[in-house]
Amino acid sequence: MECVIMLPQGLIVSCQALADEPLHSSFIMSKMALAAYQGGAVGIRANSKDDIIAIKKEVDLPIIGIVKRDYAGSNVFITATRTEVDELIDSACEVIALDATSQKRPNESLADLVTYIRQKAPTIEIMADISTLEEAQYADALGFDYIGTTLRGYTEYTKGHVLYEDNFQFLKDVLSNVNAKVIAEGNVITPEMLQTVERLGVHCTVVGSAITRPKEITQRFVSALNKLNNH
Repeated sequence: MECVIMLPQGLIVSCQALADEPLHSSFIMSKMALAAYQGGAVGIRANSKDDIIAIKKEVDLPIIGIVKRDYAGSNVFITATRTEVDELIDSACEVIALDATSQKRPNESLADLVTYIRQKAPTIEIMADISTLEEAQYADALGFDYIGTTLRGYTEYTKGHVLYEDNFQFLKDVLSNVNAKVIAEGNVITPEMLQTVERLGVHCTVVGSAITRPKEITQRFVSALNKLNNH
């Protein structure tokens, strides 16, 4: 059965706050999503079943759902096992995003998780969070609906790399080598960068920290101020 729900083209806003962050609250994230909706976002990316359910009460937008959970012996923490997949299916999110990197997984293989989702929830689309071109190509071969550059710079073997280095060459390489719709995500921090990745031909773009994480936004401003004062 072919998926019928498609993420629209435009800006997806990531509304997330982990347990150790000041805005950690499903209520707060639902209001953050409402603000993003009122600002023109066409979709939301959210973490946890509870947050997604709360957000759905506030906005009628497609949601990319993830569950972040740490597992011993594995660096994979974004929707890592069937447990997280089941939670997301229960949340009624439209898209499930999975860590699709080549890092050691805690339980099921990536291919097994894709098969599991397709069989259990055939109308839900699947997004691959990748960090290398090879991972993007493998995810494409597995039949992911979307491939996102989410984890570029966040795996051990891509540390120090960012999406926009070398004039977005990594994103260009992904776009040229996969058939799935490509989502730009990770370190898109200005409207001008958003325009650039959209011109390159991505299906949509996810922006998080630059919009919904006031601690990080404040730190950028303070860092700029400190640099000025230290000269």
